[in-house]
Amino acid sequence: MIYKPPQQKLLRWIALFLVGTFLQLLFYIPIPVLSQSNSCSNITAPLTPEEQTYARAAWQYFVKNYQPATGFTNSTGGYPSGTLWDMGNYLMALNAARWLNFTDQADFDVRLNKFLTTLNSLKLFEDTLPNKVYNAATAQMVDYGNNPLERGIGWSALDVGRILAAFDVIRTCHPQYNDWLKGIVTKWQVARSLKDGQLFGATVLPDNKTLLVQEGRLGYEEYGARGYQLWGFSAPKAISLEPFKLVEINGVQIPVDTRDFKSTNANNYVVSESYILDGIEFGLQGELADFAARVLDVQKRRFDTTGQLTAVTEDNIDQTPYFLYNTVYANGATWATITDANQPYPQFRSISTKAAFGWRYLFPDNAYAQKVFDAVKDLRSPDDGGYYAGIYEESKQPNKALTGNTNGLILEILYYKARGNHPLIASTSASVSTSKPSENASPATPANQPNSPGKPSEKTSPATPANQPNSPVTPPIAAPANNSKVIEVTVAPIPPVDSPQSSSNLKLDRSLTIIERRYADAAWGYFQANYHSKSGLIDDRSDFKGATLWGLGDYLAALHAVRSLDIITPKEFDGRTRHLLAALTKLPLFAGELPSRGYDTRSLQPIDYGGNPVPEGNGWSALDLGRMLAALYNLKICHPEYTAAVDKIVLDWSYLRVVREGILSSATTAKDQDGRVRIRVNPETRLGYEEYAARGFQLWGFNVEHSAVGGEYQTASVEGVKIPIQRHRTDTNSKVNQYTVSNPFLLYALEFGLDPQMRSLFEPIFQAQAERYRRTGIFTASATTLIDRKPYTIHSSISQSWVALGDDGKPVLKGRLVSTAVAFAYHALLPENKYSQELLQGTTDLYNPLIGFYEGFYETTGKTAIGFTSSTNSMILQSLLYEVTNRQPLIRPTTTMKSPWWQEVTKGDSGRGLPNTARQQTKLISDSSGNYWVSGRS
Repeated sequence: MIYKPPQQKLLRWIALFLVGTFLQLLFYIPIPVLSQSNSCSNITAPLTPEEQTYARAAWQYFVKNYQPATGFTNSTGGYPSGTLWDMGNYLMALNAARWLNFTDQADFDVRLNKFLTTLNSLKLFEDTLPNKVYNAATAQMVDYGNNPLERGIGWSALDVGRILAAFDVIRTCHPQYNDWLKGIVTKWQVARSLKDGQLFGATVLPDNKTLLVQEGRLGYEEYGARGYQLWGFSAPKAISLEPFKLVEINGVQIPVDTRDFKSTNANNYVVSESYILDGIEFGLQGELADFAARVLDVQKRRFDTTGQLTAVTEDNIDQTPYFLYNTVYANGATWATITDANQPYPQFRSISTKAAFGWRYLFPDNAYAQKVFDAVKDLRSPDDGGYYAGIYEESKQPNKALTGNTNGLILEILYYKARGNHPLIASTSASVSTSKPSENASPATPANQPNSPGKPSEKTSPATPANQPNSPVTPPIAAPANNSKVIEVTVAPIPPVDSPQSSSNLKLDRSLTIIERRYADAAWGYFQANYHSKSGLIDDRSDFKGATLWGLGDYLAALHAVRSLDIITPKEFDGRTRHLLAALTKLPLFAGELPSRGYDTRSLQPIDYGGNPVPEGNGWSALDLGRMLAALYNLKICHPEYTAAVDKIVLDWSYLRVVREGILSSATTAKDQDGRVRIRVNPETRLGYEEYAARGFQLWGFNVEHSAVGGEYQTASVEGVKIPIQRHRTDTNSKVNQYTVSNPFLLYALEFGLDPQMRSLFEPIFQAQAERYRRTGIFTASATTLIDRKPYTIHSSISQSWVALGDDGKPVLKGRLVSTAVAFAYHALLPENKYSQELLQGTTDLYNPLIGFYEGFYETTGKTAIGFTSSTNSMILQSLLYEVTNRQPLIRPTTTMKSPWWQEVTKGDSGRGLPNTARQQTKLISDSSGNYWVSGRS
């Protein structure tokens, strides 16, 4: 690494930002990504307990020096500055920590998403390449003293090469980030740093002119050029080793670059690190392998002659001048210790920790390498801040500088060892990083986890294992059904519809921004990853093959959103939609009336919430049905070509018992004392969900006025705000657990708008959460969320005690989550609110580009909650759509009442419980407070 110290502290920052498309094309040579045999997760030589200690200590440096606002890390301990080289160090360390299991996939995704988001938005030097150095806390361009500069101080081609090598490791080991990385590289004008087959940096002269300067000497020049080559940029002279000569030092012929400080104003130092990096990343081959062996041997010879252990390379030091090159040779002098300006400081020559680690693991059978390693292997900071940079030769005292360079290289070296000494770039394969490092089981997909198909549940949560107390469904068999052999059914899509539309008839006010599109792509990734190509269904959550009607409604809403946002093509939308509609016609109906509460997404057979087969079904959910009715209605309004198919589905259902006397009712099953299965039909009472579902029924003409929003609500004072906790009712004595969460109110607001009655419920719920944050500093986005461990469903309630509850109503200690979906939705609905803005900023990095957004993070620890669901990712997509439609309700009014549904309603006396009149029981109105749906005939 080439490093330039700031005036008092630290290393040199590089940043490579982008210019000329023409030059980019001129120097670009397409080179395919290497397809390699060994998986990144293939740990063939697990770290010993001692090595685990080394690696954990090195990782702690990055934990302690992380800048959450930018995703960057400090290049030296506590000092918020860094170069592209430092950024490359961090990426290599982050990848190593992931596969060595020091961080899980969720934390990896959050860190990398934040890092890449900031990196992609960096201001570039002359709009070309990243500046040489940035403030790690603010991402501002700075000089080496960390002073902000509007223009910057130039770019470093060597640092560009370093981060390009790191990018290659990330895209290979975590291919879900490939497109993002390609976009960054394409944005940068990398070709501006190439000239005459060499690497060129940029510097600003005293007269403020920009000067291009050839960069790199033997060792680092070749390493940097290899990074360029990985992305298709050719620098043949830089990679050729020439010009060099052999200089005898301590009886060893050492290769030395002939371009010295006197002739070029650049140091031609020989150090350890460039050869170590080449070895662990690319694999030492040919002349470079010989050169590396010579550089190690000459340091052994010095020890043999002087008794002084020697491991020299560039390092930060803990005193002025703060950064030195400890060399085998530099500018005509052997064993020189110099600054970047070639000023000598022999008194500060040191044994480098990172160099000793590197030689030990590159040459594991070399006795000298082991000896010098033994001298530094325990040179850790006592406050768990990472490894010190080294030991001063003269004073024998530790060089207590803590740096990302030292600790990043140690992690990279130990990962290299754990992979059986396979080079990270020459041997890595494109293994998807959703698997656990030491196993092939995703952290988010425990093999025996009970089913919890997706929506925030009513009294029979899909996330509640059926043998839990108070579970209203039949107890499952001992082993969940999903562990047994399931016969997958193949569902043929409905026939092609007449004149499919190229897009929905929903009019967008603007296009998605680049960042918003990235979020939309990530959210849609959930539905790509969890799609069953045979049945056409989507799993409600990623770790179980099951779906509810609510979850399928989420999928249909997501489909509409991504087509409207132009995330998917008309052909894909049409194919998926026709497949889903066909599958809905194949679902066995409970008691011949309505879809059951849950289905196996492979066999389409009814299952309970523990995932066990229930051939006769286990009741229906009016809430789920309301969700699906709203989604089907919007499909045929925005995509009228599907009207006949949609109406055929809903006309196949019977509504005699789900709508009774203006109230929504759900059915459950239970066995009596004689073992007979009994059906019980009871009114729905789940706060927020009942009101949402009622609107869905009203769209189809059902009179559900007593379930629709309205009437009196019981309230409780939370953070000085009166929030609703349940509706006053006389029609039921239901003992279902009641808790107030945000999800249903947000979905209602996005799709139906905020009528005055709903606004009176919605606003206090938001205000209480914002006030709690103001009072305590604790982010609060209360929701029902699904996680990968017991109790599987968490209700982060809005209450005086701010308690998290399981489905059994029992508190879950430290279980409260900040919901990602809730954060997105509040920001969409309240974009000018300061709290909603801060809430969004705290959650936008919680995603894996390949499989969607995580459920959220824990309030107490900030740790990402492992779980991926259709509900979360659907709400995020709907929130993004809402933002670009001028914040209009997503469900639009009908323009015709002549569809098959309304024709059947008009006939009357259907025997299926259809509405009495062919008129909707809700209508969209506009006034000074906005557009919203209200009860009343249209």
